Amino acid sequence: MKLLQGWKLLAATLCGTATLFVQTAAAQSASDDLTLNPKFVAGDTSRPSAGDDSVGLAKKLANPVASLISIPFQFNYDAGFGPKDAYKLVLNVQPVVPITLNEHWNLIVRTIVPIVYQDSIADGINSKLGLGDTVQSFFFSPKEPSSGGWIWAVGPVFLWPTATDETLGAQQWGAGPTALLLKQQNGFTYGALVNHIWSYANAGSENEVNATFVQPFLAYTWPTATTVTVNTESTYDWNSSHWVVPLNLQVSQLVKFDKQPVQFAIGPRYYAERPEGGPEWGIRFTVTFLFPK
Repeated sequence: MKLLQGWKLLAATLCGTATLFVQTAAAQSASDDLTLNPKFVAGDTSRPSAGDDSVGLAKKLANPVASLISIPFQFNYDAGFGPKDAYKLVLNVQPVVPITLNEHWNLIVRTIVPIVYQDSIADGINSKLGLGDTVQSFFFSPKEPSSGGWIWAVGPVFLWPTATDETLGAQQWGAGPTALLLKQQNGFTYGALVNHIWSYANAGSENEVNATFVQPFLAYTWPTATTVTVNTESTYDWNSSHWVVPLNLQVSQLVKFDKQPVQFAIGPRYYAERPEGGPEWGIRFTVTFLFPK
């Protein structure tokens, strides 16, 4: 019963959030403002058009710094928290906006806003629903890949204390470096994304942040616009000396509703490493709206 209530709460939040982000992105995609024209982004020097085929769009989605505006709505269900084997529902709203800086460089802004429902993990601890902390990355990337075909991007990452409850986030201001390296060839996309975030306020507090995130990934896209992806989204907490290592398998399919391309993805997750009381397994379902120029 509580699981159904949690999903209903997240679904209601999604409806309002989706309407806002889709309307915003659609208006931005139709704009002729050159500062928001994503026609030159790493690994793709041609201007994407309305005629981009589904396979090409699916390959672009496998590249985190591809030349299109996208808005993923990522649903996560994880189970096995605490002595009650509680669950957590997280809806990550993750808009990606590429911005042309000049004839040589681009800026790709990736934002993750989590909406969280945490079931009661132990007697005496209430369930919580609200916002988690926001993570926002700014990737600076050359317009052209390297001579070997590698695509790279570097920049800062920020942690914004947007959590509405102390159990849903660290309630810390944080910042650090982030980097991405990948290559696409013969249908494959492989590479890694890394970042490290430190707290820069309230140092020495109980919730101080000092964490490294490592995400190696491998994807293959078929001519049917079907993509299979395997990755880990590993985090090492230097304060507690603990790894959290979820292994993700995802199958995605890109389709079009009239002229609107949308990708659906689903897959399981297994936690190969976790601290005591952490999750054991999970499921992810993602709906991504694409707005090619």
